[in-house]
Amino acid sequence: MTDPTRRALVDRLARGPLTTSELAAPHAISLAAIVQHLQVLEASGIVQTQKVGRVRTCALVPGGLQQAEGWLAARRIQWERRLDRLAGVLADPAFGDDVDERDDVDDNDRKD
Repeated sequence: MTDPTRRALVDRLARGPLTTSELAAPHAISLAAIVQHLQVLEASGIVQTQKVGRVRTCALVPGGLQQAEGWLAARRIQWERRLDRLAGVLADPAFGDDVDERDDVDDNDRKD
């Protein structure tokens, strides 16, 4: 859901089903481009489409975003643990003791 157009489509569909033409109206891209975005959302299980005659109606799939929410929650927990460990390392007074003490020496004063 990194694409802003896809997010906008999902936001509009959250209010109820719309035709592809209705979804495309506020966007400055072609109807074909909107259909491509809808195909990606449909393949992801977020949107379903139904064609009746020449009109294609789109709707959100109930629970379609739950898989993405689960994936994000797992990554959030993983990164929070990593950041907590990093914070612990950085807060340790012993951190940085092995830093080269010559770091405060001007480069011109160094003897290579």
